[in-house]
Order: sequence, then C-alpha cells, then structure tokens
Amino acid sequence: MRDLKHLIFFEDLLQEANNALVKEAKAAGKKALGYTCYFIPEVLLDLEGCFGVRLRAPRCTSPDIATYYMSGRTCHYGRSLLERALEGGYNFLDAQMATETCTVTCRFQEHLQMMDVIKNPGFFCEFTDVPFKKTANSIEHYEKQLRAHVLNPISERFGIDTSDEALLRAIERHNELCALITEIGDHRKEDNPNITGYEFHVIQLVSLVCPKELILPYIRETAEELRTREPDPKPWFRCRVLLSGSENDDPGFTQLIESCGAMVVADRYCYGSIPGREQIAIGEGESPLRAIARHYIATSECPRYMEQHVMRERKKHLADWAKEYKADGIIVESNKFCEYWSYERTIDTIVLKRDFGIPVCSIEKEYINSASGQLRTRFQAFVESIEIKQIQEGK
Repeated sequence: MRDLKHLIFFEDLLQEANNALVKEAKAAGKKALGYTCYFIPEVLLDLEGCFGVRLRAPRCTSPDIATYYMSGRTCHYGRSLLERALEGGYNFLDAQMATETCTVTCRFQEHLQMMDVIKNPGFFCEFTDVPFKKTANSIEHYEKQLRAHVLNPISERFGIDTSDEALLRAIERHNELCALITEIGDHRKEDNPNITGYEFHVIQLVSLVCPKELILPYIRETAEELRTREPDPKPWFRCRVLLSGSENDDPGFTQLIESCGAMVVADRYCYGSIPGREQIAIGEGESPLRAIARHYIATSECPRYMEQHVMRERKKHLADWAKEYKADGIIVESNKFCEYWSYERTIDTIVLKRDFGIPVCSIEKEYINSASGQLRTRFQAFVESIEIKQIQEGK
C-alpha cells in the first residue's frame, strides 16, 4: 500500500507531549489541560479557549527518580509519567484534571498537586471522584463531580465559557472527530484492510494528544484518503487479532505484534477507540452535562466495575467485537503491577476460551517494551497456534 500522506507527521507528534500542535495552541493563548483517564471526558477539556492532552511518556525507559517517590512495585506507567514531569516534560500544562481511579496514576497526580513539579505559574490539579457502579445515582454523582472539579475550576480560573451552549458546540466537534475515527477504524473489518493496526493506533493517539481544532483537518484528509486507498493484492497477515488491556500508548507494541504476522484489527485498551470514539447522544429533556456523564459511565469497559453482571457483560462485549472485526484470537495485555488489569487479564484468559472458544494470548509487560525478543517469541507462537487451529478446523 502507498504510505498515508500524514503518517510521518503524526508519528512526529507522538514523540513528545509538548508537540508542535500543542505549542501552536499555547502560542494562541489557549489553556492546556492534562488528563490520563477515560473518566475525564475529553469533550469537556476541548471547550473554546482550552484543549485536552492525554498524557504519555514516550521513550521513558528508566523512571529512577520517580521510583524513589513511588517504589519499584508500582505500575511502570504511573512512574514513567512522574519521571517525565520531573524532567520538565509537562511544564506546558496549565492544569491537570485527575481522577480517583487507577491507584498509581492517582498517586502520580497527587505528586503534581503536592510537589512543585510543574514549573508553570498558576498550575493546579483537580481530582474527580468516579463511581464504581453504573446506576442512576452514579450518573448524578458523576455529573456533580464534573461540574465541581472540571467545569467550575476552568471557568473561575481561566474564564472558559461552560454554558450549555458552549457544551453543545464542544459535543458537536467531538462527535465529528468520533465519526471520522470510527470510519477510519471500520476499514479494519474488511477481509483485506487498506490500513494496518499500527497506522490506526497512531491516528487514534494523535486525536487524544493534540488540540482538536488543529488535528481535525489532518484527520479529515486521512479519512478521505482511505476511501480510495487500495490494499495490497494479497493480505500481508497470517491471522487477525483483537488487542485488549491496560494503558497502551505505544504504537511500537502494535507494530511488534504485526511484525509477527498478526494484524491488530480492534483496539480494546486504554487509549484505544473501543470504547472512546462513540458519539455522544443527548436525550430528550437532558442537559448536555448530564448526557456527557451518562455517556461516559455507560460506555466505559473499565475493570474497576466489579459487579458480577458487569464483568460478564465485558467478556461478552469482547467476544462480540472479536466476531465483528473477524478476529481469530485475542491478545490481553496488562502493565506489570496494574491491579485492575492483572485480575481482568487472568479472568479473560480463562473465560474467553472456555465460554466463547476464542484463543487467548495473555501478556504482562512493562509500559515501554524493553523485552521485545521475549514478546516476539510469544506472539509468533500464538500466531502459529491459531494457524494450527484453523488447519484442524479445515479453514
């Protein structure tokens, strides 16, 4: 396939949190709001006058200083973020919108709040409490939290318009982006897709880490390009897999899987598009903020929801997505010391094969992949096992 026009530009944008488009928006006087979790709705951070940046720490391989503060037995992702903050990589931030969700990312953001880490006058950190259940009371509580800890602070400190009219405009822009990303991702459902999992991973990531109004023109052009892009005459992959798991903002991990012959056709992980790129619908008589709160509670597939029926629904959703995207198997990954996903990965490994007959490869990894040789061996063996299964089934 011919190269995507903007792929190299997109890859460059992922090299640093303070990328070229972030610098352009900051130069125009807009406020940069950092976040790490799906439960801080990016649509609220993209109101006029500000923009959201989902934090990453690319190429952070030795979070030594952060380990002093957080211990070596905590998630490498959270330590890497703190290491990058201590290096000055997030000094462009005007605020950090935190959540009390993942323990280690919560601790990272507590360090931002308690220590003089971000060298930006006026920087502040706000914590939003996120419910553990998907009920009407949960939505009401979550809506109040978003008002108190996201909308009110940016309105009072930065003068951002947080009216219902402003929220409706932000939802409209957000839905356009979601529609484009979904259209691009749907190409992966084809028998011979005209996009790779790596390319989609890069496109999805830049949509999270760049100001929306600046990245949207490039996303629109890429979507238009893919409508006429011809795939290779013969599929380059040996099997198709769904990738599920914890924080995964490293396209190199997807690239490693695909170099072993397995195309990543669906991305059900933190920073992925499933969920994440569903359009927000406003019900009759519903306020924009209530619609946003309901949407993010309803669409989340986070393993912090531990009610039995919700856990079973997550397994069914994974199996349904595997069928929709024609995946031959599922790779479930978790970052080392990730409490929620360590349990989820173990359960998925058993249930998906036992109840749905789907081959599963279970991987525990570091945030940045230093053991690529060992991972390559695991992925190659998984691909071969899927091929053997297909031969035995006469496919």
